[in-house]
Amino acid sequence: MDYRRSGVDIDAGNEAVRRIKSLARTTYTPAVLSGVGAFGGLFALDGGVKDPVLVASADGVGTKLKVAFLAGVHDTIGVDIVNHCVNDILVQGARPLFFLDYLATARLAPAVVEQVVTGIAQACRDNRCALLGGETAEMPGFYAEGEYDIAGFIVGLVRRANLIDGSRIVRGDVLIALPSSGLHTNGYSLARAIVFEHLKLRVDSVVSELGETVGRALLRPHRSYLPAVEPLIDGGRLKGMAHITGGGIVENLPRTLPEGLTFTIDRGSWTIPPLFTWLQGAGQVPDSEMFRAFNMGVGLVLVCGPGDAPDMLEDLRARGEAPWVIGEVC
Repeated sequence: MDYRRSGVDIDAGNEAVRRIKSLARTTYTPAVLSGVGAFGGLFALDGGVKDPVLVASADGVGTKLKVAFLAGVHDTIGVDIVNHCVNDILVQGARPLFFLDYLATARLAPAVVEQVVTGIAQACRDNRCALLGGETAEMPGFYAEGEYDIAGFIVGLVRRANLIDGSRIVRGDVLIALPSSGLHTNGYSLARAIVFEHLKLRVDSVVSELGETVGRALLRPHRSYLPAVEPLIDGGRLKGMAHITGGGIVENLPRTLPEGLTFTIDRGSWTIPPLFTWLQGAGQVPDSEMFRAFNMGVGLVLVCGPGDAPDMLEDLRARGEAPWVIGEVC
């Protein structure tokens, strides 16, 4: 017997790494001191940042992967994992420095790995973040054939003076919402149950209410809010931010509020996108469950003082955003 007969193809692994190397190089910044293949990635911190704080996070894409497997589309998954991680550290004021990924599968398919990493590299370039390294694991008998799992790890930097931790939030502060691009990376177990089990649709089924195939609607990438929010970090106007992921608005917004404070949301302040209303109607999902499982069209919530809200809204609109006041702290 040999390793290949037991299910692990070292040659396929080497080919996957070869394809990844060239993609990773396109994301390198001057601070990157090592290449893919080293035992550890080397990154030099900017010595000009006064009182620096590192902010780190890790996350996955969840069962959105199942839709990607059905559609045979994998590059958007790479975008998803990077942007999700970027947003998670952005809410504390951090700009991303570098990103690492972990991809595990039953049997390595270099072309699929290349698609995933193509998306990762694109998102890293868009967020000015280096793809510093990662791991690709072949685990026969552990994953189903043709499937994989992916996790992302990110490290960012913020000056301690610019750290956004919600501690300055008070009653009467304004909540400003930024729209999501779709389901992002949460609620897919419920969405898949409605679409593929209850309605018996295929990824290439066209849904008239959406004006596109269900696969395209469900695979729309998780957007990054870094370009919109980064210019607001240094001014001190931002008191808190919440990335609306699993648990929706109702469970993520409280994570940035000081103890003893809560919030009110005006349900009439925005039109819920068709994808969410279609899923709710098709699955007869109660409102309370929709707002816990999905972002409902709200990807990020910013908290600022009432006096700063008009300028902040204007700044965001000047950068092509469509923000709105969604509620207030109470």
